[in-house]
Amino acid sequence: MSERDYDLVLLGATGFTGRLTAQHLAARVEGTGIRLAIAGRDRDRLAALRDELPGEVGLEVVDVHDLVGLLELTARTRALATTVGPFARHGELVVQACVRSGTHYADITGEPGFVELIRARYDGDARRSGVRIVPCCGFDSVPHDLGVRWTVEQLPADLPIRIRGYVRATGRASGGTATSAMEAIAARSTGPLVPPGTEQDGRRIGSLPARLHRVEQLDSYGVPLPTIDPAIVLASARLLDRYGPDFRYGHFAQVRTPAMVAAGIAGAATFGAMASTSPTRAVLRRLLPSQGEGPTPEQRAAGRFSVTFLAEAGEHRLRTRVSGGDPGYDETAKMLGEAGLHLAGDHDPGVSGVLTPAVALGEPYRLRLEEQGIVFEVLGH
Repeated sequence: MSERDYDLVLLGATGFTGRLTAQHLAARVEGTGIRLAIAGRDRDRLAALRDELPGEVGLEVVDVHDLVGLLELTARTRALATTVGPFARHGELVVQACVRSGTHYADITGEPGFVELIRARYDGDARRSGVRIVPCCGFDSVPHDLGVRWTVEQLPADLPIRIRGYVRATGRASGGTATSAMEAIAARSTGPLVPPGTEQDGRRIGSLPARLHRVEQLDSYGVPLPTIDPAIVLASARLLDRYGPDFRYGHFAQVRTPAMVAAGIAGAATFGAMASTSPTRAVLRRLLPSQGEGPTPEQRAAGRFSVTFLAEAGEHRLRTRVSGGDPGYDETAKMLGEAGLHLAGDHDPGVSGVLTPAVALGEPYRLRLEEQGIVFEVLGH
């Protein structure tokens, strides 16, 4: 890889999240000697973006459906990060090209079906070539995956561990995010990366009951959150012995009042119902922001997220939290950018394949995120 033209290529740089990631990366690599390029299919838009960025940034034109072009590009970089979604439609050839070129890969998908597809099709080849393919390097699922690993490492290693994660987030969706969510629902992609109860080398791994409940420690209600995040957490637990002999995880939205619970359930049900059939999807598309559109800087500045983890291991109790700013865009840009920079470096964790962020990037990645303002803290025992 030392002879390659670039250390990191950002694909999809002119999209809404892509621009934010490009700005983050250009500022981070300026003056460091790290060779960065932005890539996409529209040369004029790429050139206009490059003119706005500090430092020297390369420019590469490629279409995500052109395998030959993707192979040529991925052969010239150590790592590639991509924001081009929906990934079920636009992502597989990018992964294939990275695996075939021996190039590390990171994305921001939250689509379970896509993650399951690339794991099934490319994990073996990626392991044989020593490549790390790391999906879900955005708000799905970095705070949850890294937060659970960090919490686990503060608990006894020889006891059963139970962790519940409670998510609070504010912010507005972009057109691309809304489209990805709609298409994932339409595809019915539940993505069981780890079945509800599995064994791995004699260790037991599974989910906690997904039911509405009162959380006295947080003065809130826990509402089951059917995102990809718990599957990613359990996939990490399956691969890391440090999660103990018996690990269980539950994933919930943290909601303050019964009225908010009812409103959230009703809204999710309405969105899911409309995304499930072709005629209502057409209506939903007209109501949602266009792809490439997203919240203003002022709206993003008001966004916040926190994930609070309540953990038990025998008699031990621990409460931790991961928190930051606008989850879907500003912080996701940091998460993807730092994942790409980490993969572009010489860090070798001794693992390869289609992996979770906690397994592929680990503690050095968490420290990178802390340096960028994402907070990991212990709230109590």
